[in-house]
Amino acid sequence: MMKFKKQLPFFLGALVGAGSLALAIAQPPRGGQAGIIKPEMGDVIQANIYADNWFAMYINGKLVAVDPIDFLPHNVVNVNLLPEYPMTIAIIAKDNADPKTGFEYGDHIGDGGFVLKFSDGTISDAKWKAKRIFSAPPVKYEPIPTSWYLPSFDDSKWDSATEFTPQRVNPKKPYYDYNFEGAKFIWTSDLDKDNTVLFRTKIEKPGWKARWTTKPDLDVSGFPLR
Repeated sequence: MMKFKKQLPFFLGALVGAGSLALAIAQPPRGGQAGIIKPEMGDVIQANIYADNWFAMYINGKLVAVDPIDFLPHNVVNVNLLPEYPMTIAIIAKDNADPKTGFEYGDHIGDGGFVLKFSDGTISDAKWKAKRIFSAPPVKYEPIPTSWYLPSFDDSKWDSATEFTPQRVNPKKPYYDYNFEGAKFIWTSDLDKDNTVLFRTKIEKPGWKARWTTKPDLDVSGFPLR
């Protein structure tokens, strides 16, 4: 009986140890489920966007960035993006203009301009497609095409974007505070009279595969249009 009592702590320790090992094996990784790989901040890319005067950006049909300042002061929007390729970028950009006359400050014709750079190497340039929606003077409007922001939209009949130099656009100080190296200012061919413009481009990365395996259950595609 004494021998059994001496061995009892050993048996209990072995039993507890085996139970802990089995529990550890059965439990999913801390913070997630077994087999699930979540994206981390190291997977995101940085986006720098400057618009004269305002923009909203969709990526693969999802609204991901809206310029919070609609007029002045001129600003750079810097956001984190979780990329998925192929990546369709769709932009609506607006220069400040009275919708009835096309003038700003009462009797002045302004000029637009849009530039973008992502840390994955994506830049705005003449390879993008552009379509004017509102031009003035004289005041002319075209309807915004249905589903213009979706990857499936056919923009083959749109014109190519026109590149402009920083000297022509005359960006303000925030533009120079961020990295836009290699990126071009773009607009339609008429930087002065075209006040609302749509842009589109598609970024391909053959062989790219997401490191993460999670997929969202919520659907924000098309927001806030639906």
